[in-house]
Amino acid sequence: MLEKMKSNQANAELHAGLFIGGKWCDGTRQRKIEVINPSDESVLGTVADAGKEDAIAAVDAAYSAAGAWAATPPRVRSEILRKCFELMLRDAEDLARLISLENGKALKDARGEVAYAAEFFRWFAEEGVRVRGDLGTAPSGNNQILVQYEPIGVSVLITPWNFPAAMATRKIAPALAAGCTCVLKPATATPLTAYAVARILAEAGVPDGVVNVITSSTTSEVVNAMLEDSRVRKLSFTGSTAVGRTLLRKAADQVIHSSMELGGNAPFLVFEDADIDKAVEGAMIAKMRNGGEACTAANRFLVQRKVADAFTARLVDAMSALKVGAGPDPDTDCGPLVDSAAIGKVAELVDDAKARGARVLCGGEPGEGPGYYYPPTVLQGVPQDAKMFSEEIFGPVAPIYVFDTEEEAIQMANDTEYGLIAYLYTADVGRGMRVSKALEAGMVALNRGLVSDPAAPFGGVKQSGLGREGAHHGILEFMEAKYIATAW
Repeated sequence: MLEKMKSNQANAELHAGLFIGGKWCDGTRQRKIEVINPSDESVLGTVADAGKEDAIAAVDAAYSAAGAWAATPPRVRSEILRKCFELMLRDAEDLARLISLENGKALKDARGEVAYAAEFFRWFAEEGVRVRGDLGTAPSGNNQILVQYEPIGVSVLITPWNFPAAMATRKIAPALAAGCTCVLKPATATPLTAYAVARILAEAGVPDGVVNVITSSTTSEVVNAMLEDSRVRKLSFTGSTAVGRTLLRKAADQVIHSSMELGGNAPFLVFEDADIDKAVEGAMIAKMRNGGEACTAANRFLVQRKVADAFTARLVDAMSALKVGAGPDPDTDCGPLVDSAAIGKVAELVDDAKARGARVLCGGEPGEGPGYYYPPTVLQGVPQDAKMFSEEIFGPVAPIYVFDTEEEAIQMANDTEYGLIAYLYTADVGRGMRVSKALEAGMVALNRGLVSDPAAPFGGVKQSGLGREGAHHGILEFMEAKYIATAW
């Protein structure tokens, strides 16, 4: 793990340089980026601050390594990825603690993230040896149609702060399995985990230059420099829809193949025939995983009138019982938000709902510092013109809306520009499948509070993104189909 990490103290001194071409360096800038511990607002450590020259150096390294890595036999790449999986499990507790320190999420959530993140290495180690082409005869009978899949090339991977390990491995693993080299730019709020993953990759035998990691306080400058480089052929981004739109416009200049996993506004539908206890259990997973700071978090709870009071009362009990505290504390259920801006955004949405008549049943006010705490909150009587109906909350806030008919529920659920995920609870299998089909979402959790799985295609529709991560779809995002017409 990272040098100077002391597992017995929260304020471990952590430092990381840029990882370019298999070497650690300070980059061309002398300044450092401070990493803040959200639990107490202390400085956790520092990382190097990359400039435009460093970004191009990372692309240079990735491009220089590209030919040899693409020519590496799939089985060899597979064994390296499998080794990455094993090393992540070996270091699981240290990684979980590091995530909790820099992200603030509860340690139990961080442990779950590490297990999930490692699984991408194992899954794509298996997928990497199973990429098959196609062979057929042209309808005219004049030639054979041969289709092969080749690595797309140097890939720029941009990841957010909320799942610093899983969002990195979900992109790195398929890129490497496909035979691509890459430059990873993690969020500056949580960069230490990305550098820890880089060390694991190097130990597992990933050749120098195949994976490069850079952090920068001037994100637009370094990302634009890479996207303007004709050697870059792939962009994979996870983050807000607003930033995704900007990146797509920039990628268009070089016609760079782009995958976008963007914002969400997930509805959580509870019908009157649902098992209320199971629905509440699922709601707690869907809402409170990572303290609500997830694009998959349930954002709007749509409950049929007949069971609205019962569901709301049990949800309030469950939310009120959660222990709020420092992320690394093993007893913590809900850690702090990532920074003060996150607190301000959640408070703004809650205050807006209250001003429009919503009633606070628990929580509803920011906690006292130090640390960026907002308590688990349930709101009742939230009108549909409240900001939180259309905007992603990204915090531990559950607004309750009531509906009467199935048609009304579907209309309310789809009344958003986003379409990442939807949750649905009902005892009627026919209704479950019918409503699932009608919901405008790339993923539907039917009587479940969790859908994420490396073996399943993750992604959304509408303004929630382009492309899919995970499953066999994930590796194809990093490959080009080449058609060869021949006859014999």
